[in-house]
Amino acid sequence: MDWIVAPDGNGRALPDVLPSLLGSMGVAGFTDTLGLPESRRAAALLVDGLGSDLLREHAADAPFLASLLTRPPLTAGFPTTTVTSITSLGTGRCAGEHGIVGYTFAEPSGGLLHPLTWASRDLPDRPSMLESWPPELVQPTETVLERAAAAGVDVRTAVPAEFAGSGLTRAALRGGEFRGQRALGDLAAEILDSLDADGPGLCYGYHGHLDFLGHVHGPGSLPWRLQLTQLDRLVATLAERLPSGAVLAVIADHGMVEVDPDTAFDADTDPALSGGVRLLGGEVRARHVYVEPGAREDVLAAWRERIGEHGLVLTGEQAIDDGWFGPVVSDAVRPRIGDVLAIMRVSGVVRSAAEPGEAALRGQHGSLTAAEQLIPLLVLGG
Repeated sequence: MDWIVAPDGNGRALPDVLPSLLGSMGVAGFTDTLGLPESRRAAALLVDGLGSDLLREHAADAPFLASLLTRPPLTAGFPTTTVTSITSLGTGRCAGEHGIVGYTFAEPSGGLLHPLTWASRDLPDRPSMLESWPPELVQPTETVLERAAAAGVDVRTAVPAEFAGSGLTRAALRGGEFRGQRALGDLAAEILDSLDADGPGLCYGYHGHLDFLGHVHGPGSLPWRLQLTQLDRLVATLAERLPSGAVLAVIADHGMVEVDPDTAFDADTDPALSGGVRLLGGEVRARHVYVEPGAREDVLAAWRERIGEHGLVLTGEQAIDDGWFGPVVSDAVRPRIGDVLAIMRVSGVVRSAAEPGEAALRGQHGSLTAAEQLIPLLVLGG
């Protein structure tokens, strides 16, 4: 289908960013596949939700960021969602290896894990799973940050202070020194301090407010555009103060599209989307459908008929064979992938009863459209 942008497997995807930055510094064991400038210290600033298409469409609101759109975009991976993308960035691996395969996905006791909170999503009290299914067990591979720190690199993680010790932090960003941030000033100062220190260094910074406003008001809305302008000024300020020999790469985890909640399919009220379904994971634009024993073909046919031209419904095996989860899907990860997957071209599949908050959002992501898949690589310094 011509609307599907598959993840890149040739060294130009989100998992390649941190290894390329380390390779550009000459750190042993890392290769720069992105063609970055040589540097002595580097930082990656991830702006949640800043899709390449969105930045081009709203260049007037972010003229400095738009002026840096000189390189081809990267692909985020699949699904195009924060938990998967940040783990791909932090591990240098695709979802088929690191195992964080969606916004929610099946866990061994028969429920759904919500990695943002590391809690069971399908139980009424949503109990924590930090002890019953620890992040280090769910995602056991060594992170890029751990490898870099072991090689003698000064590694820092500049993210919101409330992420300290969270399940996602433990799964995706183990290694180095956690530096909790409270506002834009903290974030900017930490990045600049890291880039101005002695010896090889790598700093990962995160900003999430653009994504938040896109979800609530829609991408391209006035609140979203004003937030984009603030980010433009932030990066321009960092550029003005960038130390000699340092490199800053501004990236994103995914883009975003607008979805009208009133016209979305509702899996909690539509019998065609609930028959034979044991668990329904993923998110509005990319659903993992886990079926009752023997029901896969019936569920596949029912979802295909109901979704029609609004999206693509396929088996999990087909998505694996097509490389959506990367070149390797481990035996431990396969059961986390839906028996059936539904990815949307337009609209979405909401759950009005189980996920009322998510169902009401105007901005969504997760699918493989260009607007969700393509992310910018904006490079400063060197």
